[in-house]
Amino acid sequence: MLTGSTTEISTFKGEQRALRADRIGAPALLLSVLAATAPLMVVAGVVPTTFATMGVVGVPLLFLIVGAVLILFSFGYAEMSRHVHNAGALYAYIARGLGGTTGAGASYVALFAYSIMQIGTYGIFGFQISSQIAEHWHHNVAWWIPALGGVAITAVFGALKIDLNAKALGLLLLIETTLTVVFDLSFLADSGPQGVSVHAFDPGTLSGAGLGTALCFTIAGFVGFEQAPVYAEETSDPQRVVSKVMFLAIGFATIFFALSAWAITVATGPGHVVGAAQEQGPNLIFALNQDRLGTAFTDTLNIFFITGIFASMLSFHNVVARYAFAMGRDGLLPAAVGRTSKSSGAPAVGSLLQTAVSLAVVVAFAVTDGKPTGDPTAPVLRLFIWAGNVGALGIVLLMATAAVAVIAFFVKRGAAGVQAWRLVTSGLAAVALMAIFVYSVKDFAVLLGANPGHGLRWILPGIIALAAAIGLVYGMVLQARRPGVHARIGQGNEAFQLEKAAAAASGVSA
Repeated sequence: MLTGSTTEISTFKGEQRALRADRIGAPALLLSVLAATAPLMVVAGVVPTTFATMGVVGVPLLFLIVGAVLILFSFGYAEMSRHVHNAGALYAYIARGLGGTTGAGASYVALFAYSIMQIGTYGIFGFQISSQIAEHWHHNVAWWIPALGGVAITAVFGALKIDLNAKALGLLLLIETTLTVVFDLSFLADSGPQGVSVHAFDPGTLSGAGLGTALCFTIAGFVGFEQAPVYAEETSDPQRVVSKVMFLAIGFATIFFALSAWAITVATGPGHVVGAAQEQGPNLIFALNQDRLGTAFTDTLNIFFITGIFASMLSFHNVVARYAFAMGRDGLLPAAVGRTSKSSGAPAVGSLLQTAVSLAVVVAFAVTDGKPTGDPTAPVLRLFIWAGNVGALGIVLLMATAAVAVIAFFVKRGAAGVQAWRLVTSGLAAVALMAIFVYSVKDFAVLLGANPGHGLRWILPGIIALAAAIGLVYGMVLQARRPGVHARIGQGNEAFQLEKAAAAASGVSA
């Protein structure tokens, strides 16, 4: 693998085409990655919704199962991160293993999936703030007003240096994690009618019509851990930092989410958790805390639930901006997108692009506020739940493909023997992730609350297929008409190093 300094790259026809190195160390990267998983939002939002919508009691066990699958995936993925340092992460790995055309298809899936997940959080962000204003100040504020405020604030932070972002995300993460541990302990200390039961870890609890979608909800809670390689170009020591952060993140998320989901079943009683979640909805955690820890703690929890949502919004915004940057640099988006800010080193154009798309989507949902059902929360819930799960589907597909790409990458380089055990774990992860993807698509109607023949149950997952098709077709066009650009897909800064070497060999001054 070719290496070189960012300064060398930026002075050779690659002006502002490199993200600045040494911006973020292991602790800051870990906090940024974990902030994307939004621990409090998952525990207070995703977990109760999964209990209520899917009717699956074994959510804690699902977190352990999915966590085990993702650990299998991470062995090969982490090793790949030592060989390829690229802000395009998943699509870059796929391109390096399976070729530029497949990488182009993956790039558009990644851009769409992460973008729609990020945009979906504006719905729950606006809804929570408007609900708190109504409860405490007795004013009705439309959800989309604070949502638009969230778009603006995220745009400002997205233009700042990544190390400043990491500090803000880290502080919010530490506070919300502490609060979650406090109420988990209170649930275990003051258990429900069935006592401290481990029934939720019984495999027999994994039943119900919505198991496939419950898997999708569960894996959506983990999304964020795989973002560590996105920052490889900006870390102080990418060959060691990125892989270490990934394993710490996936280990923390697995234990934290499984134990928190279990604590909820203890507080309500495993036999009552589905009913309680259906009755209380997203308010379940806050109602349980009100009874045990009082109003002051519950109000504080509400505040940091909102800031946790913001941390997730910002973290995903940063990832989308870097994917867009990598695609612009590789010729998959206009070249202007592949530029960084001279002052902050951030991918400014990619950040602005995501802000513009977010603004357009939030405005579109605001225009349809309460239509056609007359329920003003309907577009909010659709924006958050539908967008989040469609995005998670895309990321599951990307991870499954990346696991195959890891195998191809090392086999092509004659390293299959050395990496044999990692290739085995990657193969197992690919099979498991594709099974999750298939089951999630099969049960998507449960998520929508619609009959199996409803058009949206195919249209929404079909958007992922459409994004892949657009990327694949564009990749084939590049291969036929611009083979030089096609050859650079997934190469990132290495492509500019090759250009520099070629120019030096031919006597052309850099």
